[in-house]
Amino acid sequence: MILDTLDNLAHYTHLGPRIAKALQHLKETDFTQLPVGNYELEGKDIFVIVNDYETKPREVEPFEVHRKYIDVQYVVSGEEEFGYLPLADQTPSKPYYDKHDYAEYDYESNKARAAFIPFKAGMFALFFPQDMHMPGVFATPQAVRKVVIKVKI
Repeated sequence: MILDTLDNLAHYTHLGPRIAKALQHLKETDFTQLPVGNYELEGKDIFVIVNDYETKPREVEPFEVHRKYIDVQYVVSGEEEFGYLPLADQTPSKPYYDKHDYAEYDYESNKARAAFIPFKAGMFALFFPQDMHMPGVFATPQAVRKVVIKVKI
């Protein structure tokens, strides 16, 4: 997992051309003007999801992992927290769903080991397949606009 701001984008372009392209797209695009929706950047290899939502309490959200895509998440406006812990020997609460590249892990059995990290406007996070993460949570409801760029591994 990587957490930083776009000011430090140059430190991460060596992670591969797709990640570099995704981060550059974040830097160059005014997501406040873009409607909510899905946008292809490089077909199914890199695509963008723009979403507006209200955060939820930790207790009602699952952790998630992906196998085929790296999540590049960017908070455009608002603030949330995300839960994080390395994927090890945890058992999923819902099995991997190949079509949506997603497996769920419940909060209760992982909360003691998880860290919850503030995620503010202007910050981005990269979540790799070994990173269990719980996005979109906060103690009190917060309006958030977030962009998730899915980067095929």
